[in-house]
Amino acid sequence: MGTSITKRDGRIVDFDKTKIQNAILKAFKEVDGEVSEFAIEKAANIANYIEGESHNKNLSIEEIQDMVENGLMRTKRKDVAKAYILYRNRRSMARGNIIDNEVFRLIDNKDEYWKRENSNKDSMLVTTQRDYLAGILSTDVSKRLLLPPQVVEYHTKGAIHFHDIDYFLQKALHNCDLINLEDMLMNGTVINGVMVESPHRFSTACTIATQIILGVSSSQYGGCTVSLTHLAPFVRKSYEKFLRKYLDRGFDIDEAAKWAKEDTKIDVADGVQTFNYQVNSMTNTNGQAPFLSVFMYLNETDEYKDELAMIIEEFLKQRIQGLKNEQGVYITQSFPKLLYVLEEDNITEDSKYWYLTELAAKCTAKRQVPDYISEYQMFKLKGDCYPCINKTCA
Repeated sequence: MGTSITKRDGRIVDFDKTKIQNAILKAFKEVDGEVSEFAIEKAANIANYIEGESHNKNLSIEEIQDMVENGLMRTKRKDVAKAYILYRNRRSMARGNIIDNEVFRLIDNKDEYWKRENSNKDSMLVTTQRDYLAGILSTDVSKRLLLPPQVVEYHTKGAIHFHDIDYFLQKALHNCDLINLEDMLMNGTVINGVMVESPHRFSTACTIATQIILGVSSSQYGGCTVSLTHLAPFVRKSYEKFLRKYLDRGFDIDEAAKWAKEDTKIDVADGVQTFNYQVNSMTNTNGQAPFLSVFMYLNETDEYKDELAMIIEEFLKQRIQGLKNEQGVYITQSFPKLLYVLEEDNITEDSKYWYLTELAAKCTAKRQVPDYISEYQMFKLKGDCYPCINKTCA
């Protein structure tokens, strides 16, 4: 094992005392205008001393520079020590300008790294640039102060990738969430200090759900997942609301039920459309649309299975259609990712919900979603079937 130096960018290099000598000689030349025999002798002595003190150790650049300062201060040339300290400070300021330069390259959209850092982010948008400005600072501090030198070295070389280093500085943040919509929709929640009460129809529940998703995704990094099962009770609430409307108008129960079902279908379509519009048009504090997956699992509920099937059907239909881009052309939207569970009720042609699997297959053929989860295999491997985080890149 030899003496090594950890650079400020995390790279580990071999100790080279000639660099120490050259730095000391520059300080002497700045003061005296020339390099004397005395300067050469002192530079060699200090470099040799530091080499001996650091034998078989790993030191940082700052530690080496502290030893140089101390060595010069022990000589009679305090003026040279002062020159070295001032030089060191100027170099420190210049390194700070490295961050400044990176910031201006980002703002001017000339930094190729930040252009490519995340395919879901447009580096020209103000919201994205704000996130990346914080990311530049976090990356710098993480490399210099927070991460082990070897991790930084391997990350810099590309041997490993330390994920989300641009968020690592903020230790309060966490990576990925399974959002408990059921609790917040059924019992109400608080957003920005405002009490949001439990909704009375499906379309309203969809709007509140997207507001919750935006809030959660802005307080984390990575993806998040919601279960459509948590929205299913509000389909029934919509039906009951419409049924009361028609009964109050004097319709008999059969007619009232007929028109209530029609209105409920419209409400489900409107709610899913709102959900898709909101998720793809909102921007969280990370400078992007929420990286969201929705979980479609019929066996997650017994009481609201038919209502859940209606929601799943509408999500698949609207995904097949796509969303219009700025030219008015239907395209494949990035979010939400769709997670469709294959289970006993939808995997054979005589299954009650086989039509959903057929619809999912059509959606896959056109839009390359949903992703499929085997209930049988997940129970076999995990002992249960539950929502998961889908990290597939859009």
